[in-house]
Amino acid sequence: MATQAHSLSYAGCNFLRQRLVLSTLSGRPVKIRKIRARDDNPGLRDFEASFIRLLDKITNGSRIEINQTGTTLYYQPGLLYGGSVEHDCSVLRGIGYYLESLLCLAPFMKHPLKIVLRGVTNDQVDPSVDVLKATALPLLKQFGIDGESFELKIVRRGMPPGGGGEVVFSCPVRKVLKPIQLTDPGKIKRIRGMAYSVRVSPQMANRIVDSARSILNKFIPDIYIYTDHMKGVNSGKSPGFGLSLVAETTSGTFLSAELASNPQGQGAAVLPEDLGRNCARLLLEEIYRGGCVDSTNQSLALLLMTLGQQDVSKVLLGPLSPYTTAGLISKPQVGIRSASRVPRAH
Repeated sequence: MATQAHSLSYAGCNFLRQRLVLSTLSGRPVKIRKIRARDDNPGLRDFEASFIRLLDKITNGSRIEINQTGTTLYYQPGLLYGGSVEHDCSVLRGIGYYLESLLCLAPFMKHPLKIVLRGVTNDQVDPSVDVLKATALPLLKQFGIDGESFELKIVRRGMPPGGGGEVVFSCPVRKVLKPIQLTDPGKIKRIRGMAYSVRVSPQMANRIVDSARSILNKFIPDIYIYTDHMKGVNSGKSPGFGLSLVAETTSGTFLSAELASNPQGQGAAVLPEDLGRNCARLLLEEIYRGGCVDSTNQSLALLLMTLGQQDVSKVLLGPLSPYTTAGLISKPQVGIRSASRVPRAH
């Protein structure tokens, strides 16, 4: 093994993505030990190994060393290079698992990033591509990351367990981020959504829309939920359906909620009507939590504030999600105001 005297040392598999992303941005090597050392199946999982391979593709000169059992990882980051990249993601996690980290890294590449990701576009664990497109991209634009080459496009949808989806993400390079002042959440002015169905009847999406509107129409008239039914090769390898909803406020804040059906062969069948109503209730809960950034993007906003200029940035957040709380361990210098209508998540 190479000399690792100056590396940061961690134990366990928790926060693996955050540690590797922050290591890449700071240039500090990390050594992570005891990765699921006591499990019956110890070491890195397939989706984590796929994430490490993705970091290797978008950087130049990274050194990655993994022991024989996969329980110890040494990562010495290289230069964030960018360029045109293709990557097959593990179907055990959604493409959102990989995209969340790419959104943190893409603006700081040497060359503009254009990446094709293949795998699961919508699942029950990770943020879907639809939600990240509707909420994370407008947030990045607040920091000055914008341009014609800044887009996230869904080419094919893929549901678990088979996957088969494909998305294209491209991002320009920005050396300096603008400070932000997001302290006024504003009032909800409209709700947009996407009801999708793949390898099932197109009527599934229409039933989802009707049930979601039956709840949301009580609060606001400006609601439009699109339906997306992909056919043939564009529909991936497994059947499924789901809904993503986004509420936009008068001050440009986007709050999101989403639900997807159970993977084929796993769990009980889900009725489209139940899914639509439950997703609408989740959106109302997200609105009640308040803040200028929704739960999905809290960590992204705080990281970009840390990486910005010395000017003071301010953001009003609702109760912190567990993912955000974990990220704050590595970013203690960020000042945070939290809306206090609901107790904080621990």
